[in-house]
Amino acid sequence: MPKPTTNDRSKATAANVGYEAQLWQMADALRGSMDAAEYKHVVLGLIFLKYISDAFEEQHAKLEAEKAQGADPEDPDEYRALSIFWVPPEARWSHLKARAKQATIGQLVDDAMAGIERDNPALKGVLPDQYGRTGLDKQRLGQLIDMISNIKVGDEASRAKDVLGRVYEYFLSQFASAEGKKGGEFYTPRCVVKLLVEMIEPYRGRVYDPCCGSSGMFVQSVEFIRAHAKGNGNGGKAKADISIYGQESNYTTWRLAKMNLAIRGIDGQIAHGDTFHNDRHPDLKADFILANPPFNVSDWRGDLLRDDKRWQYGVPPAGNANFAWVEHIVHHLAPAGVAGFVLANGSMSSNQSGEGDIRKNLIEADVVDCMVALPGQLFYSTQIPACLWFLARDRKDGKFRDRRGHVLFIDARKLGRMVDRTHRELTDEDIARIAATYHAWRGEKDAGGYADIAGFCKGAPLEEVRKHVHVLTPGRYVGAAAQEDDGEPFEEKMKRLAATLREQQAEAAKLDAAIASNLRELGYGG
Repeated sequence: MPKPTTNDRSKATAANVGYEAQLWQMADALRGSMDAAEYKHVVLGLIFLKYISDAFEEQHAKLEAEKAQGADPEDPDEYRALSIFWVPPEARWSHLKARAKQATIGQLVDDAMAGIERDNPALKGVLPDQYGRTGLDKQRLGQLIDMISNIKVGDEASRAKDVLGRVYEYFLSQFASAEGKKGGEFYTPRCVVKLLVEMIEPYRGRVYDPCCGSSGMFVQSVEFIRAHAKGNGNGGKAKADISIYGQESNYTTWRLAKMNLAIRGIDGQIAHGDTFHNDRHPDLKADFILANPPFNVSDWRGDLLRDDKRWQYGVPPAGNANFAWVEHIVHHLAPAGVAGFVLANGSMSSNQSGEGDIRKNLIEADVVDCMVALPGQLFYSTQIPACLWFLARDRKDGKFRDRRGHVLFIDARKLGRMVDRTHRELTDEDIARIAATYHAWRGEKDAGGYADIAGFCKGAPLEEVRKHVHVLTPGRYVGAAAQEDDGEPFEEKMKRLAATLREQQAEAAKLDAAIASNLRELGYGG
């Protein structure tokens, strides 16, 4: 494939790298008769390898330039010190690319994966293999290597934009479609993760994501701490003093999660398994929970868990896992813990199969802190409208003000900007506005005073939520934005509008007459 031009790159945003669709079309063309589920591992494994190699080669070039000052580009410690994986000679992308047309390319890729795992214990058991197996067309594999050679996924600029995460998730959703499954894996847009992290501020303690995908929440949490290390609300004392716990059911995604953390030098206990049926952190009580559970999952086998101890607010319906996720999250919250997570909009108002009762019980138990309605078109793999829930176990909370008996509602549906035809993105200013509103309402030190803003935010007492039969849709509470007075007196405005209407009616009558005349000339006069 051709490299993206300068113009292509200028169009790339945090919502869209700029060439995923082109990359997918070319990769899919090389699939041939191979089953999509099998091919998925082949192509994603190569993208992993390219990612590792890009980061290594960028540092290798820097060290080559500093050889006169004593740098050694072949010293593994020069890389490990910067949390960059050491890539042995047989695993370097340049080595594979030069041999892509050889019949032995499959075995060479397997050797590369084995070499990287051997020299980097953090990746043990994470990288895929079996490229040398008989059923894999080696000519197509070589073509795939040539194609992937033209994209950068692991250099510093690409890591900053999380190119690997987005290309990977785009491919995963396309594979889900090719495999005939509904929905596929969801990729949480960076701006949504950033908003969640800015709002709950996970500076220190245990951070948990029960459906961690490719570990985007954790990566953003650590980035947040680094960004705020010199001020902004924590007196300049922030350190990456967090412990990370996660679980992911999709094996391929779990592998990426492990690698995504390892490549950034972040330690995390990421388990593989079904969070509902095999909770790998059963005793964890987390200080912060961040999550984007898959929306409206109907086949979560909830009927097998009717008596589970996690269902303190009601038994979630077997046909929809939304409230199972909510109750799982509350179950794992520490006494002073805070959770922020994404859910489908239906969770705010649904009354099906007892969901309304669970929502009512959560509200009456005083754990719902804040609700945010998000704009549409933010999500990469789904058009389902979404919202953010924020829960806190202790809303009396010595850290902030006593918020018991109140819920903050924020309607952010009008925020964001379109970055291409199908993707919207929350800007840094939007994120700062929403987070600052929450911080002020919570009564955080130096966050300023809070005031309701018609059409945007409202701190509503529990009595008002009860009047709305425990529906949590922000639009019901914030009201309409105040209309600006244009200064035109009412009588004059009505005269002007009435005159405009008469002109338009006269113009419409002329058009109707012209159409009727044309129809008569064509013999359709009637």
